[in-house]
Amino acid sequence: MPVDEGFVTTEQEASPRREDGDTAELRTTIDASAGARLLEQRIIRFDPGRSKERSNDGRQEVLYVVAGRGTLHLGGESYALEADMGVFIAPGECYTVENPGPDVLRIVSVTAPVSELGVGPERRVTVRYADREPLPATSNREFRYLVNEDAGCLDVTQFVGVIPPSKAPHHTHDYDEVVYVIEGEGVLHLGGAETPMGPGTCIHLPPRTRHSLENVGSGNMRVLGVFHPSGDPSRAYIDNK
Repeated sequence: MPVDEGFVTTEQEASPRREDGDTAELRTTIDASAGARLLEQRIIRFDPGRSKERSNDGRQEVLYVVAGRGTLHLGGESYALEADMGVFIAPGECYTVENPGPDVLRIVSVTAPVSELGVGPERRVTVRYADREPLPATSNREFRYLVNEDAGCLDVTQFVGVIPPSKAPHHTHDYDEVVYVIEGEGVLHLGGAETPMGPGTCIHLPPRTRHSLENVGSGNMRVLGVFHPSGDPSRAYIDNK
């Protein structure tokens, strides 16, 4: 389908890149070539050791720890990393990631441009999923904010959504969004096509793109969503056609 009507791929389909001497392997899954003019999604796998210093040339970055543990070194401070954690890297900041091993530390990175809003006064670097309140979304679904304005990130919202076995009505959002399937099996209804989804599926949904995520498994599906501009993931425009 045309990329301006949405895009779907998997992290396994993206080509890996690694700089000499770095512990980080990058896979760019969604960028401008996929129709995402503002957001860039990458999957980063940190092997044991300490990575090279990373920066984003003035963009802001939100990270989500899919699996593993480690330490983020940022601005002379150290922050513990664990699964189901969101991280806010403000514009202009540089950081390294240390993985004590033996397992790989897997992270979803999404970068976005910065507006005149800047960074809010309540800046938080890390946010744990377990510490956030579950909130109702469309149908019988729920979500929890990770990085949003509560963490000082005023342009972007990062959240984890929980989808029980069900199919939501087709709907649209006003914001530009990228999605990563954390766990579960389902079907993406987008642009007249039905695409199987599983762990590692990556989706771009431009504003006002008609879509539906269906959970066809027996347990919950969990998805990571990041969208711009910041707002409320539960605000949707239902289309029952």
